[in-house]
Amino acid sequence: MTVVIAALLPVFILIVLGVVLKRTLMRLDTQWHGLERLTYFVLFPMLLIQTLVRADLSKVPVAGVGGALLLSVLAMSLICLALRPALARLDIDGPAFSSIFQGATRWQTYVALSVAANMFGEVGLALASVAMVAIIPLVNVFSVAVLAHYAAPEKQSARAIVMTVVRNPLIWACVIGLFINLVHLPLPKIWHDVADALSRSSLAIGLLVTGAGLHLEGLLRPNASAMIGVVFKLVLMPVLALGLAAWFGLSGDSLAIVAICAAVPTSPSAYVLARQMGGDAPLLAQIITLQTILAAVTMPITIALVA
Repeated sequence: MTVVIAALLPVFILIVLGVVLKRTLMRLDTQWHGLERLTYFVLFPMLLIQTLVRADLSKVPVAGVGGALLLSVLAMSLICLALRPALARLDIDGPAFSSIFQGATRWQTYVALSVAANMFGEVGLALASVAMVAIIPLVNVFSVAVLAHYAAPEKQSARAIVMTVVRNPLIWACVIGLFINLVHLPLPKIWHDVADALSRSSLAIGLLVTGAGLHLEGLLRPNASAMIGVVFKLVLMPVLALGLAAWFGLSGDSLAIVAICAAVPTSPSAYVLARQMGGDAPLLAQIITLQTILAAVTMPITIALVA
């Protein structure tokens, strides 16, 4: 448990620092919006590309880690959809349901990669990147489709949904990194120098942006919809993922990486998507904030059980 907490502490300190900076030194939303776009379109994709370029995929259980997390996201998505009629009877409308769905299925990549790197170094980073290759395309397709069906004021066409997913820079980063790795494309030293410099800054800035985006208002009285999203993501998702990981025969570092990826809170980018497509953005902001705060307790416990 001490090792796990030591790996998590820098991550949550950076998130708290982001909260403090948003309320003191950098109060303008435009400042953080610029950092968010820089991280999302440049820094974080470069980290993914560079990590996958250097990863020795022959030494990591790609199918096991990716399969366990992929199937856990699929299982959680099906559970949410199966519970839709019951949630509707609790007066949870379509936009609110879409926020619960995103809160239950999406994951905070900055936190996952930071903790994986802190605990297991380059191997952990490579394993977590493999997990991202499995999860990112699926959760984006599902999230956009659910928002389009249950929340969007105007129903989205299949083409619009596909184009939203295709434009995701993280998906392209995974594709590019894997392609370079698999074909053993040689890259010049200057590429690695620039990519390493950009990669090193991505996680720190991403965590600061995560903290700045937290909505602390209303946390003392969370509603039932928000708590459903919290329980699904921080309790049920790790149970599903670890059960599937055991079924795939994973152990050691690989099992711990699955635990890390499954136990992280929901991605703040879900809030942006909810605003764009008619979801219940205030509810999702509450879910993300509650998950991020409570993950400081639940993540150490989940990871320590298998690490």
